[in-house]
Amino acid sequence: MSKFEKVSFRQACRTFQFSTSSYRYHPKKKDGDQEVHEALVSIAEKRPTWGFWKMYHKLRLDGIKLNHKRIYRLYKEARLNKRRKTRRRVAKRIKLPLLQPLMPNLHWSMDFMRDSLFQGKPFRSFNVIDDFNREALNITVAKSITSERVIDELKRLIEWRGKPEKIRVDNGPEFIAEALKQWCEHPERNIELVYIQKGKPNQNGYIERFNKTFREDILDSYLFEDLQDAQEYANNWIYMYNNERPHESLNNLPPTMFLLKYGKLHGSFKRLNEFPTFQQDNNYIKQNKLIHLTVAK
Repeated sequence: MSKFEKVSFRQACRTFQFSTSSYRYHPKKKDGDQEVHEALVSIAEKRPTWGFWKMYHKLRLDGIKLNHKRIYRLYKEARLNKRRKTRRRVAKRIKLPLLQPLMPNLHWSMDFMRDSLFQGKPFRSFNVIDDFNREALNITVAKSITSERVIDELKRLIEWRGKPEKIRVDNGPEFIAEALKQWCEHPERNIELVYIQKGKPNQNGYIERFNKTFREDILDSYLFEDLQDAQEYANNWIYMYNNERPHESLNNLPPTMFLLKYGKLHGSFKRLNEFPTFQQDNNYIKQNKLIHLTVAK
């Protein structure tokens, strides 16, 4: 039968194999639907956190004894259904001892921190340290830091510092992202991501201790007008932390002095008396407009 050929309605029904009664059927609203609809909306206004089953049992307590399928239909028609929040499953992590590396660039640690500007707008900081001498390698301040931004920051670090063999992280969404995992596992880098157990920040103790010092010295001590202001304070503080602040776990030496005294230089950055540090990278200094001033508490 051509699609342009005129046929009767009954012939069309026989052709497409459905009954005329089904085609002409119009559902009729059952008695009591409006009452249940209003009751559901009323409960949702008073208890916005309740889901369907809470409302269903409340209606039964109020004397509305209807089938749960009928109530659920009215619940969806009123668009009261709530989206179920699901978290991404994290693979089982193995507890590993927190050991101090024997040389630089063996093991880094990185983590995020949160704070807010003077106006109340939140921001995040992405912190990276070398576990060997607790040296601050990077503090990036931004409104939002995705896994792609994490990769960009690591690329910049590796350009002047060299790549680490391992990086210890928690199970944040930026760190468990497939993009970061694939970037680290690339044959050119072959960096191992070491994940701590869920809810065990003490297993990443080096960066957690660093975060505490950064919060006390900077985040809790100053008010920031904008992100650039916070970044400048962070950069100045890194210089003081790496070069002037004695570290108890490093024989009361600053991280840079401990690195130059005890660090075994290796790789393409091997030199006679120095190792690439945050302050020695001139390109990074120009990009971030660093001012080598000590930030007093």
